Amino acid sequence: MDIRVSGQQIDVGASLTTHIETALGAMVQKYGVRATGANVTLKPGPHDAGFVCDILMQLTQGLVLKASDRSTHTAQLGFDGAAEKIDKQIRRYKRRLEDHHRLNGVKDIAFDAEYRVLRAADEEVEEAGESADNPLIVAETRVDIPDASVSDAVMMLDLRHTGALMFRNSRTGAYNMVYRREDGHIGWVEPPAA
Repeated sequence: MDIRVSGQQIDVGASLTTHIETALGAMVQKYGVRATGANVTLKPGPHDAGFVCDILMQLTQGLVLKASDRSTHTAQLGFDGAAEKIDKQIRRYKRRLEDHHRLNGVKDIAFDAEYRVLRAADEEVEEAGESADNPLIVAETRVDIPDASVSDAVMMLDLRHTGALMFRNSRTGAYNMVYRREDGHIGWVEPPAA
């Protein structure tokens, strides 16, 4: 996560920057959310009364969390107050996700199959003119395929921190896939109707 700490009309020291980076990193790790970045701005309060801290955190799900706090004592106390508000927002977001899954009855379907590594023999690689540096193809065929709507599948993709997720569409009953594209958007693959 890219954390940028800046000060307006004040100099933010190295120890405060380290405290901010450590606290925000621990918060993201605690809740298991993926954040792309955070901007923390510290500035003097109105009429030189204390400090104001503004935090803007972007999550990979497209959410932007904002919090602001004022402290009459130190800049660190102002940050701690704003960080507590961000923590509360992340906790509420995670609770809503869990409630959404529980209410919609998202279930996992297990498929039994084997695990194989597919690799061509060395002679076949040389005859085909291919480089031996080609990556192995790993077939992970023992997977849990959830039964979910497309929006639920996108949430699971983010929560599981994977690049792609196959799921059974609860509306159509067909197997679909959602994946994270290189541009950061979500792609959805749906087979044609029979």
